[in-house]
Amino acid sequence: MPFMFENLEVYQKSVDLVEKVINLTDEFPKGYYFLTDQLNRASLSIATNIAEGNGRFTKGDRRNFFIIARGSVQECVPLLEIAKRKQFIPDVKLSDLLNELEVISKMISGLINGLEKRQK
Repeated sequence: MPFMFENLEVYQKSVDLVEKVINLTDEFPKGYYFLTDQLNRASLSIATNIAEGNGRFTKGDRRNFFIIARGSVQECVPLLEIAKRKQFIPDVKLSDLLNELEVISKMISGLINGLEKRQK
């Protein structure tokens, strides 16, 4: 893999999540483009902000992108809940995705905490 961030487990998990979300939203009925689009964008934002943060030179810049990525994790939660309430997603699938989001969120928090412990 040519870029260092591609070796990060949290990046790999976030890309896997995007793929699952895209597959899920492909099955949403017509007329719910707003929900499909927002959920796809929120999940994609997790991976892209992890990647972009790793490409920044200052600790503050990296931290900011990781915080945005963690916020995108939180954004996915109500979107998935709405999909469940509209019966676009079964309870078991929702539970699996929420568990994955929780793991990713904790890993991103670990990246942020690791930055704060560094001198440079």
